[in-house]
Amino acid sequence: MLRWIIFFAFYIFLDWYAFKAFKQLTKQRFVFWVYWLLSALVLGNFIYEMLLNPSQLKVLTHAKSYAFGYLLVVIVPKLLLLIVLGFEDILRMPKGVYRYLKKDKKDTGYFPGRRAFVSKIAIGLAAVPFAGLLYGMFKGKYDFRVLKYTLHFEDLPDAFDGYRLTQISDIHSGSFDDKQKIEYAINLINEQESDVILFTGDMVNNLASEMEPWQDTFGALKAKDGKFSVLGNHDYGDYVSWDSEAEKEQNLGALKAIQKKMGFDLILNDNRFLEKNGERIALVGVENWGRGHFKKAGDLKKAVSKIEATDFKILMSHDPSHWEDQVIDDDYHYHLTLSGHTHGMQFGIEIPGWVKWSPIKWRYKYWAGIYKEKGQFINVNRGFGYLGYPGRVGIWPEITVIELKKGAEMS
Repeated sequence: MLRWIIFFAFYIFLDWYAFKAFKQLTKQRFVFWVYWLLSALVLGNFIYEMLLNPSQLKVLTHAKSYAFGYLLVVIVPKLLLLIVLGFEDILRMPKGVYRYLKKDKKDTGYFPGRRAFVSKIAIGLAAVPFAGLLYGMFKGKYDFRVLKYTLHFEDLPDAFDGYRLTQISDIHSGSFDDKQKIEYAINLINEQESDVILFTGDMVNNLASEMEPWQDTFGALKAKDGKFSVLGNHDYGDYVSWDSEAEKEQNLGALKAIQKKMGFDLILNDNRFLEKNGERIALVGVENWGRGHFKKAGDLKKAVSKIEATDFKILMSHDPSHWEDQVIDDDYHYHLTLSGHTHGMQFGIEIPGWVKWSPIKWRYKYWAGIYKEKGQFINVNRGFGYLGYPGRVGIWPEITVIELKKGAEMS
């Protein structure tokens, strides 16, 4: 409760501080009413969804996601206003102190007034995240991108030279609100005509029932060598207050049944072999293993118990921290690991060949794209869906296509 009180106090202070910039630029009462009404509606909706609306879920529901999203739309621009205007106030302070100490009777006030052009600059800058966050909620979250990579391996079996795989991750079906956009993405995946489709976890937010309306849609995915999947941290139902452990297990069982119905071969601390012209590569799938408080059900040793050390191996593991903490230095050499989980935080800046940045990099060393360590590759997929903030800004939903090539990489 103390944290909520602190949050509400800060929100009110932020509103008042930002309002000073608007008040300096216009005297229109209509603008003032719109400002305060919008702020009150957003805060009121957030309070209702987070504190008053009864729900068994400990994570964000669809309605809570939008309440959180709209809160970000109004609070992030005001934080930017706070920084800009606060910097000017710091510069005004020495002059105010000087006037106070001097006590010049000609001064009508100790502190000089805020300059109008600074308020204009602040509001102009604040408009950027305001527009960006709104765009992310209504357009960016379905701006699917196909990212293609070619990876070279000297010990790749000859039969698999040119083999193509498509990776998707973090569907989070409980967040979807536009069937047409999802069907477009499914068609986009099928258009890649990859040999195999690999899904690396988090099919739902909380409940198996979230996937039921999308069974036929995702069941339409096609690949000649099949579709394989693993579980992510959200798939286990750990973020729901269940009445019993049996009810929780029933939910997981239902999700497994849905995956089977859609044609996915769910690999749980086990492996499969993809065979071609008498040669094979090992496809390894582990249950979720994540650093910190995340579930650690993944058992790498069990998953490779039927695999030879010399086999070419592709590992599916939802959380990239597993690769960093256990896989890289394992006795076996894992040629390629496929992960997701981070979503790239659904916010960042990416300009190919120049910059790739997101705040998530402060938590995960390997957070988006291809990385190579000790002769082993990992691809961290940015995610197909979204969770929490119902949008994406700069970090777009991803469909990854990876082509395996025999031989050393061309310099």
